[in-house]
Amino acid sequence: MKIAVAGKGGVGKTTVAGTIARLLGQDGLSILAVDADPSYTLWSALGIPAEQAEKIVPLTENEDLLKERMEISGAGSYKEVFKLNPRVDDLSGLFAVEGPDNVSLLVAGTVELGGSGCMCPSATLLKALMRFLVLGSDEAFVMDMDAGVENLGRGTTTGMDALIVVAEPGRRSLAILSKIKQLALDINVGRILAVGNKVADPEDEEMIRKRVESEGIPLLGMVPLDESIKAADRKGMAPIDLDADSPGMVAIREIKQRLVDEFRE
Repeated sequence: MKIAVAGKGGVGKTTVAGTIARLLGQDGLSILAVDADPSYTLWSALGIPAEQAEKIVPLTENEDLLKERMEISGAGSYKEVFKLNPRVDDLSGLFAVEGPDNVSLLVAGTVELGGSGCMCPSATLLKALMRFLVLGSDEAFVMDMDAGVENLGRGTTTGMDALIVVAEPGRRSLAILSKIKQLALDINVGRILAVGNKVADPEDEEMIRKRVESEGIPLLGMVPLDESIKAADRKGMAPIDLDADSPGMVAIREIKQRLVDEFRE
């Protein structure tokens, strides 16, 4: 299965994406985790050491790679003319970093933000990578998207089997649900699912549940506000490594199982 995780900045999508990847890897699957967020902090949620992560250069910031694969030409700017079908079959083997629990991390970075909204080499490279990935029965793909809707707007998540939208109890966080849903439908994402995060009380849970139901999006589950997740961030650890049985990790484990069950139906 190919899974993308989206949401407004700060809602905890990277924690959810990284933990789901680790849990699927513990189930025996080979996981390719792709970080498409410009801050690329998925390594921390996966438990990859900081000294290893500091050496990573995102694919979309690797100008030599872009020029080679995109066969870019043009007067004065390498962004003017570029190949629309670059070779991407070897990118994970060349650039992925090995992490724990059968998880490999490929840092894509984000697409360039052009004022005109036109296609750019980095967006095309990322879209080609998504198209190329044909997974076996013992493999899965998890992508941590950039905050908001930019990657959806550029179509870089086309062909995903599922898009998980992470939302916290707050109007601004929940307001993005309808926009993400519409963009995902426009690019034929297989399933749109929701996860509530940082839930402190029944009022928080009810707020998320009502909004998700109003959008007609299935709710995979709720993750409680968990001090151990904050502690893991302070220590530079993956939450699952600090306390695999904390309330938040137990909730995400249940969400992972519901996700697997969705694909079995």
